[in-house]
Amino acid sequence: MVVNKSKSAFRTIAEVAEELGVATHVLRFWETKFPQIKPMKRNGGRRYYRPDDVRLVSLIKDFLYEKRYTIEGVQKVFKEKGVKNLLGEEIQKDFFEENLLTAELDEKSRGLITALMGQLREIKAELKTALNNASK
Repeated sequence: MVVNKSKSAFRTIAEVAEELGVATHVLRFWETKFPQIKPMKRNGGRRYYRPDDVRLVSLIKDFLYEKRYTIEGVQKVFKEKGVKNLLGEEIQKDFFEENLLTAELDEKSRGLITALMGQLREIKAELKTALNNASK
């Protein structure tokens, strides 16, 4: 099943496996051998590959299947040349981390968040009290 997604869209492990013509267990195995592969993991450990992850596993597949390197050989190439150099451009930083670091809030938004955090603390305290009372 081919899904038309934006090039910047995240892909499931099944979509990446189908696109590359490898089994999903192969991608999971490569994750154990190449620490550079870091798909996001969500509920239940579900993997979501960023575009850079897809490019990286595609490069690994090329080295292993087309150029006939061993896993150790590919690891050595990555160590010597660097993944960034092999991909031709800088690998994207974590999308969410980058956005969190650069987000700037106006005074009104900051006040709203502070108020919400206070309310959440109160709710947490009430829940803790209720839980303690229920367990007695």
